Amino acid sequence: MLDAFTALSRGTRLVYAPGLRRYVFLPILTNLVVYAVMLAYVLSHFGGWLEGWMGMVPAWLDWLSWLIWPLFLISLVVIVFFSFTLVTHLIAAPFYGFLAEKVEREVTGQPPLDDRGFLRAAVDALGRELVKLAYILPRMAVLFVISWVPVLNLIAPVLWALFSAWTLAITYLDYPMDNNKVSFADMRRRLGARRWATLSYGGWVTLITWLPLANLFLLPGAVAGAVLMWDRHYRHLAPSAGSPVPPVR
Repeated sequence: MLDAFTALSRGTRLVYAPGLRRYVFLPILTNLVVYAVMLAYVLSHFGGWLEGWMGMVPAWLDWLSWLIWPLFLISLVVIVFFSFTLVTHLIAAPFYGFLAEKVEREVTGQPPLDDRGFLRAAVDALGRELVKLAYILPRMAVLFVISWVPVLNLIAPVLWALFSAWTLAITYLDYPMDNNKVSFADMRRRLGARRWATLSYGGWVTLITWLPLANLFLLPGAVAGAVLMWDRHYRHLAPSAGSPVPPVR
């Protein structure tokens, strides 16, 4: 049985092997530019954001500033991290979808079910990313609120960790599933049916995303790893009504 770590390590070796590595450099360059622009923006505004949040604390809670300040800081770092992740994936989605297609051809010897050309696939990939955002952002907002509710906020770090793993599993495993005409709802159902494989894969990808700069070079391997996970864990699952049945390979 293919585990998540093995899929990621094999995927990383695969995308940098001759034949596939030429499809990796453009998304890396794109993400590098986005990271540089966003990092410069965040560093220039971070202090003002923190001061603005602290300014909203009532005077009678000044004695708790030693505790409130680090909580604000942690929350702001988490929000910035998620913003970085969502924006970079939104921009890189067309390239990652194309990379997932090439990896599937290399691994299985057959193309995915999707027969769209690159331009239409790129446009549709952006639309799919917006669907993901519509799913992720409301849940992210609920978690943010929970982080400030007394008692409930004690379990907030665990909820954030699970949410991060689930979110990044959705983000990456959706590339090969979208290429194989699996609807977003059916994709979530399949991921839920293999919950441990899904969360372990998403957990490893979460760790990768927290590695500064190195993540730019490792995330294409996560795309390839998602293809391997799709082929081993999710392809054979029965589709929901109205979804095409993928061929057995």
